[in-house]
Amino acid sequence: MLDATTRSGGTATVSPRTAATELAVAASGPVAPTGFAARVTRVLLSPWSRLSLLVALLASAATAVLLFQPQQLLTNGWPPQLGGAAAALAYAVAYGLCTVAFVPRPLLNLAAGALFGSQLGLASALAGTVLGAGVAFCLGRVLGQEALRPLLRGKWLKAADGQLSRHGFRTMLAMRLFPGVPFAASNYCAAVSRMGLLPFLLATGLGSIPNTAAYVVAGARASTPTSPAFLIALACIALPGLAGAVVAWRKRHRLRGH
Repeated sequence: MLDATTRSGGTATVSPRTAATELAVAASGPVAPTGFAARVTRVLLSPWSRLSLLVALLASAATAVLLFQPQQLLTNGWPPQLGGAAAALAYAVAYGLCTVAFVPRPLLNLAAGALFGSQLGLASALAGTVLGAGVAFCLGRVLGQEALRPLLRGKWLKAADGQLSRHGFRTMLAMRLFPGVPFAASNYCAAVSRMGLLPFLLATGLGSIPNTAAYVVAGARASTPTSPAFLIALACIALPGLAGAVVAWRKRHRLRGH
C-alpha cells in the first residue's frame, strides 16, 4: 500500500489522491461562517432588515427637513458666498436630497426660479429632479425591492408592476407628464418593479420639463404678477392640474358605477 507521501532522492512526492483532495478544498472557496455570526449576518442582510433601514433613512431625512426648513430660501435668499453656476450646482444637489426627503417639488421649483432666474433655475431644477429620482430609485431597488415584490398580489398592484416592467420608459414618461402622480410614489413604484435605471432617468428628465419649467418661470416672474410670462406659466400650472382632476373624477365615477 502507498503512503500519502514517499521519499525519492530526499524529495517529498504527494500521492494523486492527496493532491486531488487539496485541489477540491481550494476550489470550494472559503468556508461560510457558522454559528452566531452567521445568524446575525443573515438577519442584517435579510429583505425586511433592509426595508427597515430604508424606512429609517427616509424618516431621518424628513425629520432633518423639518428641522432645517429649506423653504426659508424663498424668503432669505441664497447665501452670498455662492453665486452663478456654483450656486446652481449646489442647489441641484440640495434639491435632489430634499425630494428624497419628500419636500414638495413645486416649492423647490419656485425657489429655483426666484433664486437663479428662468434659464439657470430650470437647469438646476431639472438636474435636481433627475438626481433625486435616481437616489430614490437606487435606495428602493437595493433596500426595498426584495421585501416588497412578494406583496404585489392585488389586481391593481400587479397591473402597475407589469406595465412598469414591460413598458417602463413610456409609462414613466406619462406619469411624469401627468400632474396628479406624486413624485416620490412613482420613484419607489419604479424601484420595486423590474424597470431599468437608465429608462427611468431618461423618462424622468424628459417628462419633468413642462411642469418644472412652468413653476420655475412663475418663481422667476413672481415680482411682476401681471406680466405675460407669469400669466402663461400660471396657466400651464393650473390647466394640467384641472385636467388631471377631471380625469381622476371620471375614472372614480366609472369605478363606482361598476
